[in-house]
Order: sequence, then C-alpha cells, then structure tokens
Amino acid sequence: MKIDVFAHVLLPRFYQKMLALDPQLPDKMPFLQNPVLLDMPMRAQHQTSSVKQIISYVNVNPEDYVAADEALELVQEANQELLETLQADPEQFAGGVAMLALNHVEGSLKILEEFVVQHQEIVGVQLFSRHLGQSVAAPEFAPIFEACARLHVPIWLHPVFDMRKSDNNIVFSWEYEQTQAMLDIVQAGYFQQYPDLKVIVHHAGAMVPYFAERIRHILPEDMAQDFQKFYVDTALLGNPKALELAVDYFGVEHVLFGTDAPLGILPAGPTKEIITAIEAMPLSTEEKQAIFVDNWYRLSKQKGI
Repeated sequence: MKIDVFAHVLLPRFYQKMLALDPQLPDKMPFLQNPVLLDMPMRAQHQTSSVKQIISYVNVNPEDYVAADEALELVQEANQELLETLQADPEQFAGGVAMLALNHVEGSLKILEEFVVQHQEIVGVQLFSRHLGQSVAAPEFAPIFEACARLHVPIWLHPVFDMRKSDNNIVFSWEYEQTQAMLDIVQAGYFQQYPDLKVIVHHAGAMVPYFAERIRHILPEDMAQDFQKFYVDTALLGNPKALELAVDYFGVEHVLFGTDAPLGILPAGPTKEIITAIEAMPLSTEEKQAIFVDNWYRLSKQKGI
C-alpha cells in the first residue's frame, strides 16, 4: 500500500456554492473542468489499486469571494462534505485536509480545535502561499501556525498566484510562489518559535533543492537549517533526477509520496509516472518504502492517526 499525501478534490456541494458566487470559475481555472475532481466513483475507477489518497480541496478559497462570516460558513460546510466523503469510502482515502478561512482567524482556530482534532479522518489543514493578498507568514496569520504546532496538526502548503503580477503562468509561477512562501515562513521564525510545527510542501519543495547552496551561503545559518525542517511531496510529474535533489536536500525521512492527482496528466493524474520515477531512484528498498508510506505513518502518529 502507498499513501498519496497530496491529491485534490472539488466536492460537488461546495463547487455548486462557489459557482453561485462566480459562474466563470471553470473558465478562469480550466483544470476545474476535470470530472475526476468531483466524481468519486469515476475517481475510484482511475485510482491505482495500491494507492490510498489523502485529499485536499483545490485552490478555490471562499475568503477570496466573500466576507469573513460567510467564508467561514462555506469552509465549515466544505469540511463537513469532505468528512462525509472520507467516511463513505475509507478504502479509497487515507484521510482529508481541512479548509480554513483566514479572513476569520478566530473561526479558523475553532475549526482546528473543534473539527480537525476531533475527527481522526481529518489529518491536517491546507494553507496557500498567499492569503488575502498577503504572504501566508503575515503576522495576523501567526496564530494558525501556533495552534497547528501545539495541536500537532500538519499544514499542507499549496501555491497560488500573486495577483499583483500580470505574467502569472502555471508552468513556473506557482513554483516561485511556493518557494517564496517557504522563505517567508523561515524568516518569520516559525520553526524556531514552534518546534513541533510540521509543514508539507507541494511539488517537492519547488525551487529550494536546486538553490540549496544559495540558501546555505546567503541566509544566516539557523535560517538555512530551518529550510530542511519542511516535509515535501514527490509531485513533479515523474522526473527522478529532480526527486534525487529533493531527497538529498531534505533527507529521505522528509519526503512523502504525493502526486497532485487527478491534475497534471489527464485523465486522473501522474500517479503511475511518479511511482515509476521513485522506483528508478538510486535508493534502497527501505528508503523507497519510507517515501511511499512509512514517513507518513511516522508523521501522522503525532496526531494519533
């Protein structure tokens, strides 16, 4: 069995509510048109039999569309729909990642304490590289990081575009934004303030492994070391050489199998390509097993999963 820690959904009830707010969403974000995001029976038909997914919502975030109270209500409903989906098919899914509304920090803290902690199926929360036009590490969001560390709730970090820029593109921009968010988290001192903080970064840590020596030589030593406290997934559409850089930099114990399914390669994602890439890496059988499943079990034990 393999655990895919970074697979996406856009569950039907939540999607309809977001379409009511913005009917142009499928045109603005063409990847939303992938039916495997919404249709769980169709998803099961495509899913690799040896893989159980941990599912998180795609980057359709209510805080970008409505005021605080309504945004909080929408993410609460989305989280309930996520929980119901997980409970309906525990063989298909290994867990789910809750949404937060960061224009309602107090309500988001309650989601952590009263929903995430109380449901074993909910294994963490998702944050984006930017919220409300600001860095995820902006001071007003710091209580979320403190609570996640204190409650032993991992954070899934996913990139979004910086809407101040006119040249955003899906090939490179997200990887830059992800990398900048990692720098912001390190420079905010969150790993120093909250030693139990666990952050899982999409796309194998983006640009960080490639620029490891720039990080080491330019940043203060403690900040450079903090970069290696992130966990990363393997969602690089294959690419074993790039995965080797990620393993070399973060350490094999901080690399988790993740695919970005069902996105990246139609119709249902690059699961087979990423498995093949990991199998091609010059690692021992034990190290590959750690990436495929054991590292997740070690990480999740802190929440008692």
